[in-house]
Amino acid sequence: MSSASRTAWLAVMLLFPVALLNYMDRQMLATMKSSMVADIQGLSTEAQWGLVLASFKWVYALLSPVGGYMADRFSRRHVISVSLFAWSVVTWMTGHVTTYEGLVATRALMGISEAFYIPAALALISDYHLGSTRSRAVGVHQTGIYFGLILGGYAGFVADHPNLGWRWAFDAAGLIGIAYAWPLFVWLKNPPKAHQAMESQHSPTAPVKELIGNRNFILLVLYFTLPAIAGWVIKDWMPVILKNQFHLSQGEAGKVAVLYVQIASIAGALAGGILADRWMRHSQRGRIYTSAVGMVLFLPALFGLGDPGTLTMAVTFLMLFGIGWGFFDCNNMPILSQIARPEVRATGYGLMNLVSISCGGLGDWGFGVLRDRGVSLTIIFGCFTGVALLSLLVVLLIRPAERQP
Repeated sequence: MSSASRTAWLAVMLLFPVALLNYMDRQMLATMKSSMVADIQGLSTEAQWGLVLASFKWVYALLSPVGGYMADRFSRRHVISVSLFAWSVVTWMTGHVTTYEGLVATRALMGISEAFYIPAALALISDYHLGSTRSRAVGVHQTGIYFGLILGGYAGFVADHPNLGWRWAFDAAGLIGIAYAWPLFVWLKNPPKAHQAMESQHSPTAPVKELIGNRNFILLVLYFTLPAIAGWVIKDWMPVILKNQFHLSQGEAGKVAVLYVQIASIAGALAGGILADRWMRHSQRGRIYTSAVGMVLFLPALFGLGDPGTLTMAVTFLMLFGIGWGFFDCNNMPILSQIARPEVRATGYGLMNLVSISCGGLGDWGFGVLRDRGVSLTIIFGCFTGVALLSLLVVLLIRPAERQP
């Protein structure tokens, strides 16, 4: 392995624990819901809980393009390190809230601090990995997200523990992130050429105009958004769904809802990254085709989750969804890299987050409202299945302009 290759993979390894913390902090909220509702004043309805989840997503979405632009304009290393430190402080603060309004406020603050990470991290990985390893590198980074979701899924057991509790979980996660921010800042480096490209950019509106005028980018935004609505509902609501459907404890429901689907997502991201990189040797649409395979797996998975019948079948459908999600997730930035210049990729991913997560927040809130009104899971997940089918058609319309180096 060459020195340049070692440096490229070192960047991925340094960002792996950051991705883990990023999503562990998010998932803990979903798996500790029962304990938090019982302990926080003014939090009583499903719609209110949906608003707590949505407050993070809406702020995160709104500021994602800003985070992307900052990562394109300035040092990606600095953006990533400051983002980790800031959201870790907010995670610690979450363990000290006592009211519904305070919880909404800290989730909104979390959205501000985390909005700067993902666009910068994926753009930096794409700067280092110039084509033949790009999907694999992004896939490895995304497995950090899935491991974070798994650890967050066990937070329900921590919340139920008489000597720990949900506040301890947020305190511990926040302090770990604060401690890692400094070594990350010291060891993580920007690729020299990417840094020069960032310095040459001045107008904040130019990247946005360039991207919005790109037909393929608009299609990618649509594709990135539609299946993510179901993905957010599964991440945020599945612990509660399984708890109510199969009469599980809070800890057991969180484990079942997160563990199996994320193990499957890890396998899907790694396999999808390898398949996409190999498919690219024969077709410049290799990453698009790999992502489309993942979308095909969504169809039976989402339809089955509407009425799985047994816990075993629910786990089976969740794992099928997870494999498909891994194929989808590890190829979004690599596809973006085929249709957008390096100097605007972080901004592009930020715009994708803006649309996708805004809709995801509406999905979380809307799911709570629909459940309060008695709408069945069969109808809700049936609609998600139709959206996945539409997404499959959208991704196949994307036409990369250039073959990757």
